[in-house]
Amino acid sequence: MGEERMGDCWSHTKDQFDNLEKHTQWGIEFVEKYTKFVKERSEIETSYAKQIRNLSKKYQPKKNSREEDESKYTFCRAFLTSLNELNDYAGQHEVIAENLTSQIICELSRYLQELKSERKSHFHDGRKAQQHIESSWKQLESCKRRFERDCKEADRAQQYFERMDADINVTKADVEKARQHAQSRHQMASDSKSDYSSYLQKFNQEQNEHYFTVIPNIFQKLQDMEEKRIDRVGVCMKTFADVDRQVLPIVGKCLDGMTKAAESIEPKTDSKQVVESYKSGFEPPGDVEFEDYGQAMKRTASNTSLTNSREAKEKPVGKSKGKLWPFIKNKNKSPKQHKEPLSHRLNDFMTSKPKMHCLRSLRRGLSLKLGSGPEDFSHLPPEQRRKKLQGKIDELNKDIQKEMDQRDALTKMKDVYVKNPQMGDPASVDPRLSEIAQNIEKLQFEAQKFEGWLAEVEERMPSKSDTNRRSGLYETQNNTTVSNNCAQDRESPDGSYTEEQNSETQVKANINPVLPTSSTPEFDDEFDDEETLPTIGTCKALYPFEGHNEGTISVAEGELLYVIEEDKGDGWTRVRRNEDEEGYVPSSYVEVFLETNAKGAMTYI
Repeated sequence: MGEERMGDCWSHTKDQFDNLEKHTQWGIEFVEKYTKFVKERSEIETSYAKQIRNLSKKYQPKKNSREEDESKYTFCRAFLTSLNELNDYAGQHEVIAENLTSQIICELSRYLQELKSERKSHFHDGRKAQQHIESSWKQLESCKRRFERDCKEADRAQQYFERMDADINVTKADVEKARQHAQSRHQMASDSKSDYSSYLQKFNQEQNEHYFTVIPNIFQKLQDMEEKRIDRVGVCMKTFADVDRQVLPIVGKCLDGMTKAAESIEPKTDSKQVVESYKSGFEPPGDVEFEDYGQAMKRTASNTSLTNSREAKEKPVGKSKGKLWPFIKNKNKSPKQHKEPLSHRLNDFMTSKPKMHCLRSLRRGLSLKLGSGPEDFSHLPPEQRRKKLQGKIDELNKDIQKEMDQRDALTKMKDVYVKNPQMGDPASVDPRLSEIAQNIEKLQFEAQKFEGWLAEVEERMPSKSDTNRRSGLYETQNNTTVSNNCAQDRESPDGSYTEEQNSETQVKANINPVLPTSSTPEFDDEFDDEETLPTIGTCKALYPFEGHNEGTISVAEGELLYVIEEDKGDGWTRVRRNEDEEGYVPSSYVEVFLETNAKGAMTYI
């Protein structure tokens, strides 16, 4: 195993120090390039999510009556659901961008700093070792050259001594001198040889250590560093894919929600809703009478003919006169006006006086043109008016019930203050109780007023039976001429339907509102200090609450408590920690789990 490891070791590239340095630098640049790639991908995800959110927000329904009316249709609700799912879908792309930043970009940026520092340290050690071996080589070369020079000097000194010794003309002193010089040169050469030999041995040892120990260790560290770098890049590439894979289930749920919303569209229900929205309640018009134009040509412009023509015009055919019908472009003309004989029109023009519209009709037409309808919805057809009034009554009843719940909660709190003065001043609740009593009085008056208008509309609604239709026709034909003063104005100036009588005046004259009593209701003894209230459920604190005020109790986040009284509309829930500690906490701070056998059992936050 060791031999295989050595076979793949970078120590075999000990003569490629510069190339390894370039390779590791390229590896660092690759990590930087991949980090930049992930960063740009994260920016794309963020920008895409922002554009999707803006698109969803742009097509969200506006807070106006038209958009609210459109919400009645299943395809509009399905589109709204798709927009909400699309908004959640955008949120998942934001999650992708956040995870890419935190799990890859930040990690790689920190790792790059460590990698550069480690690489710098390893190559510094390598250069230091390389410089040391080069310095040893230079010293070895210097010893070698000195040994070579000394040997040559010793050889020349020996040759000179031999020539002097062979020459008979040379004195003995000169020969001795040459001999000593040759011996000293031989000694120097011997010393140089000894130095060269010892330093050569030392250099070989250092060279062996350099190439087989120091450099391989450094290269091994570089190899381990490079393998870690490659492994880290692989892990980041896997994380890059896992980040997308983690949001796929939620993205799938968003797409499933869009599909479910599309499948919930019901064409028949929407078409029926159109009928409910635009059903007027009018009866179809009666048969068109035959008009004999031949007799009209024989008429003379006499008072009798004028009177007869006026009576013929003013005589109603049925309840359908003056009503609006679909597909009539000119709303200010009745469907029968173009059928009148020409002589009738001439006689009317010659004898009639300018008409003065009813003041109420003029005022209503002006208000409609300004964009606000009358309070009693008298500008709408009977059926639509009935629906509007009923919806208004339901809304007022909800407001009345809400005010009553607040009144009951405050009266109960006042009773608690009376029995336990240390918890608060009972008189501090009276101003709010008076304000709520006035609000209830106003709301009840409004509700009775709209109920009166609703009763009026229901009385005027045409019956479906033939008997009622005939009786209605008979009553219309026997109406006095006094009621016709404003009958011509049953179409308001904008062409919408109006009632014949001033319903606002009638309601104000007939309704005597019943003022609610402000007497304090009787209370049970559930706030008696001597009696222990039974638990009706449990709750979990979602947030910490300190409870500085008297009557409240402090709770910690995640704490489990017993519920002994649920929220009565005042925003407080009564809880118990043990037999001695109990008090009120905000209902929005706890998640309540009522027992199934408790009254009004439910789970809310």
